[in-house]
Amino acid sequence: MSTLGTLLRQRLRRDRLQLALWIIGIGVLAYGSIAAVLDTYGDEAERTQILQLATASRTILVFRGTPNGTDLGAFSFFELFAWLALMGGLMSTFLVTRHTRAEEEQGRAELIAATPAGRVKPTVATLIHGVVANLVLGVVVALALIGAGLEAEGSWVTGAAMAATGIAFVAIGLFAAQLFRTSRGANGAGVAVVVGAYLLRGIGDAAGTPSDDLLHVTPAWPSWLSPIGWGQATGAFVENELWPLLLALGVSVVLVAIVFALQSVRDQGASLLPGRKGRASASWALSSSFGLAWRLNVSTLIAWAVGAAVAGLTASSLSGLIDEVSGDVPQVVDTLQAALGGGATLEQAFIAMFFSIIGILAACCAVQVAIRARQEEAHGTAEQVLATPVPRMRWLLEYWLVGVIVIVVVLAAAWLGGLAGSGASNTPSDLVPLISQAALAQLPVSLVFLGLTLLVFALLPRWTIGLGWSIVGVAAIVGVFGPLLGAPDWMVDLSPFTHSPVPTGDDIDWSGGFWMIAIGLVAAALAVVSMRRRELASGA
Repeated sequence: MSTLGTLLRQRLRRDRLQLALWIIGIGVLAYGSIAAVLDTYGDEAERTQILQLATASRTILVFRGTPNGTDLGAFSFFELFAWLALMGGLMSTFLVTRHTRAEEEQGRAELIAATPAGRVKPTVATLIHGVVANLVLGVVVALALIGAGLEAEGSWVTGAAMAATGIAFVAIGLFAAQLFRTSRGANGAGVAVVVGAYLLRGIGDAAGTPSDDLLHVTPAWPSWLSPIGWGQATGAFVENELWPLLLALGVSVVLVAIVFALQSVRDQGASLLPGRKGRASASWALSSSFGLAWRLNVSTLIAWAVGAAVAGLTASSLSGLIDEVSGDVPQVVDTLQAALGGGATLEQAFIAMFFSIIGILAACCAVQVAIRARQEEAHGTAEQVLATPVPRMRWLLEYWLVGVIVIVVVLAAAWLGGLAGSGASNTPSDLVPLISQAALAQLPVSLVFLGLTLLVFALLPRWTIGLGWSIVGVAAIVGVFGPLLGAPDWMVDLSPFTHSPVPTGDDIDWSGGFWMIAIGLVAAALAVVSMRRRELASGA
């Protein structure tokens, strides 16, 4: 029996659930979103309005794509590809870290290296596994677009762009696993690169050169630094050019060569970047299980809080562009208001859109706290804590408390960033209460995802990571961007993000917020109670 084949089957068996959730979820999202676009923006005049608005305001391009005409396929590619590629990138980096740095951190890689598999074949198996997963993802996305009614050639080009972009992130994930000593560090670096690639692409689009009719944009140079930008450069459904994907494949080959060069000389468990030395003695905060839970999550909190502060600063400082948009493209102002807030003013809709993104950041931070509890259990360190007089229910309750604290800190950072940038507004005194209300409105939805992820951890511990990220990812796409994509109301209403009590008029309806707080508290309570008699589930 081939050693490489055995390793590949082991990876496929281990990831069968998570990969199925990622690939099928992205495919269903692509199909549903295209169907919604066809239903909502079937009229070319409506597509023209949206593209003119996005091109005139520029900031909207950061969250969308590269406008390339009003053709239905090109418009769908503009609406969807960047977000689909973002999700594919996260899938790829998580997959690679799971089978490389995490294996070394837990000592399993050393056991495998002692067999005829050696040190190199497991990395080869992980590379093949990641490449095949992205090829399957590309085929699924292409078939979803064809099934939704789009033209076949452009659909296959989109699928090829998805696959090539994902393969580039597989290579980036392999390189990150060589750099960092821990799986948390490698995952953090992978997420940072994926999000950074998304933002670089967005900055390039926003700084690009628009056509006279505001229906096309030639991206600026930052887009060419991003694998997602390379995928967009194919111009699917219009130019259908595949040569930009050679950039993704070329970078992948170079990074993989570097990875194997490092793998052949690096000590098992070592990393290119040395780990930070610990203190000679622990601080007083680590004398309690709560202090330990806090310490394990503080670095994650800092990263998410910085991102939230930047997003809040961007939201308030760019609100001055609202008047500019109104003057340049007055015929599409009603479209933005309807898409982002119903009866909201244009400024309220703009702030609500940005703080909805911040709500996603806070929810992701909460999910990561719950996932950290699962990682502690899987690594066996939770068992050492629970061997002391710390009860299981109290241990999980402390993780919930840490989750609540990090949610509040992330939202407070966004609020402070928003206040710092409010001076750029024409009416800063009106913007301050609006920012405060929008930040507070994200608290209930974050509590929901914290409670639900902890409940998954208590009931289905081995599914925590896959389900946790999948739930928040799908809910974010459907709830925040569903209205812009024209998703049906019943689908949008399934997302907790839809019911955040953001200011969208003279009155703020907190009824949905109170319900979400109740749901979050009930889910957390059920998780804590369920933990009382559950057996610990160590291992991945």
